[in-house]
Amino acid sequence: MNADRRQVLKTGGGATLLALLAAAGWIPSAWADAPGWSKADFDAHTMDDALKALGAGKPAASGDIAFFSTPDIAENGGVVPIGVNSKLPNTESIAILVDKNPFTLAALFDFPAGTEPTISTRIKMRETSNVHALVKAGGKYFVTSKEIKVTLGGCGG
Repeated sequence: MNADRRQVLKTGGGATLLALLAAAGWIPSAWADAPGWSKADFDAHTMDDALKALGAGKPAASGDIAFFSTPDIAENGGVVPIGVNSKLPNTESIAILVDKNPFTLAALFDFPAGTEPTISTRIKMRETSNVHALVKAGGKYFVTSKEIKVTLGGCGG
């Protein structure tokens, strides 16, 4: 039985299986084409390009966005824990952007109405950089930033 499953996955049946599972709602929608983002969002190489791709323009600074469980110094840039909480009413999404990464947008999370806007994830960082939490709330964009020092790079550095 295991040999048959491996053979199906090797011959491309894995993609078909994933598509069927996504259509049936058995795997997270993040693995499918999510309506809230596009490939261009994640292809941006600069902060300005990422903000433009996300439609953010010039976001306002906000004290209602907070980093938690996020180190000041990351010993390994390959695994940097990031936690963000938004106290802004009607928070729609939280994006994590890293200035000096090859691709600025590291993560994007959408929140359905009534969901607590808190995320905890791990990202890769190439080098010491400012990390930005960009929050879309009530159709407007807000940002807070934190410098994280990286002692060992995680993006091939």
